[in-house]
Amino acid sequence: MKKLLAILLTAISLLGMSGVALAEEKPADASPAAAVVAVATAEAPAAAEAPAAAPVPNKGDTAWMMIATILVILMVIPGLALFYGGLVRAKNMLSVLMQVFVIFSLISVLWVIYGYSLAFTGGSAFIGGFDKLFLSGVTAESLGATFSKGVYIPELTFVVFQATFAAITTALIVGAFAERMKFSAVLLFSVLWFTFSYLPMAHMVWYWDGPDAITDAAALEKVVAGAGFLWAKGALDFAGGTVVHINAAVAGLVGAFLIGKRVGYGKEPMTPHSLTLTMVGAALLWVGWFGFNAGSNLEANGLAALAMVNTLAATAAATLSWMVAEWLFKGKPSMLGAASGAVSGLVAITPACGFVGPMGAIIIGLLAGVLCLWGVNGLKKMLGADDSLDVFGVHGVGGIVGAILTGVFVSPALGGTGVYDYVTNAVGEFNMVAQVTSQIWGVGVAIVWSGVVAFICYKIVDVLVGLRVPEDEEREGLDIASHGESAYHY
Repeated sequence: MKKLLAILLTAISLLGMSGVALAEEKPADASPAAAVVAVATAEAPAAAEAPAAAPVPNKGDTAWMMIATILVILMVIPGLALFYGGLVRAKNMLSVLMQVFVIFSLISVLWVIYGYSLAFTGGSAFIGGFDKLFLSGVTAESLGATFSKGVYIPELTFVVFQATFAAITTALIVGAFAERMKFSAVLLFSVLWFTFSYLPMAHMVWYWDGPDAITDAAALEKVVAGAGFLWAKGALDFAGGTVVHINAAVAGLVGAFLIGKRVGYGKEPMTPHSLTLTMVGAALLWVGWFGFNAGSNLEANGLAALAMVNTLAATAAATLSWMVAEWLFKGKPSMLGAASGAVSGLVAITPACGFVGPMGAIIIGLLAGVLCLWGVNGLKKMLGADDSLDVFGVHGVGGIVGAILTGVFVSPALGGTGVYDYVTNAVGEFNMVAQVTSQIWGVGVAIVWSGVVAFICYKIVDVLVGLRVPEDEEREGLDIASHGESAYHY
């Protein structure tokens, strides 16, 4: 009897221990039935692997991209508007503010309707398709790729970020023909040029299927075959040296030639009416440009930080080099020179900001300051065009300098990041000659494409509504003549 009782007690204790172990393995919120299923699954061979979890956008990256987008908007309104506005005569201040403000609004709407689809969907090597017309199929759940495998942001975040790039690029052009072009002509030209120059350039440089599509050499070949023309050529443009600056600058220069010089140009004083506002605008551009450049990384990581450091260093270096050069050649350093130097540095580092090291950024900035100073003085006289606010001298020259030097200072031997190979998931072997050649391809295509498209667009606008205001309205000032109001009341 004692032996039987001992056996029963032992059995009960073993069962109790098994129950405790089972309770510890079961999730806290699991039902008894779920626990049974879990045990059965653990004991039986798995019939099939569980489906992979759906990708989820990174909240930190998403928050950063929203902030970056707001910073780029700050660059345009009020940054660019005030920078340009302070440089014109008082009688045209309001017209420049109006042009920048309305172009930003116009392009934002067109981007949502068809711009995003033509720039960032598959089609040909030169333009996308209409798959996402009116943002069809783009929802709050849609994901956009970044530059890291398995890392995503909401596609709508990418849509709005890129919208600001399209808007500021088109608005940059107005500085070349400020103080003399019809407001209706400005808007019509903006629509045409945005459609036929900006969108193809954005597609050619930035469109590809994303890193997750590249798993091996064969997959890479497929991605290259479906990518934009210049992306497939290997041209590097981190944030828009070709797409934004060279593209806009060439269009502005063509406009300056076709529209003609301002009445009294070279005979009457046309000095900036408010360098105070120009300095405020330049400062806002510098602040907003951190969103422009660091935001182009699409992720809040070390490369975004690199782009931010480079944007600071190159801009500061260009400010100093322009100022010193002006001091040496003209005898005095000017506030306008310092502000212009800062913008030239911002422009030049744009294509390189995520690819070069800080020392490379400083060299690019130093060279950009001096070369852009020559661009707005020596080159401008050689060309003979009345580029009112030196769009080509700063954005054209700075964009070309930055785009080509990207191919040099991306070299790991010079402190750059090198070019990432998504097949091996590591930085690949670097060939400077091949990379600089790719950069020259990007520069050349941007100049030719924008130049030809801009020429045709100006001619169409001239036939439809005319390009230039009458001489009496130009002398009166576009504020009153075109908008019926004045920026200042004395």
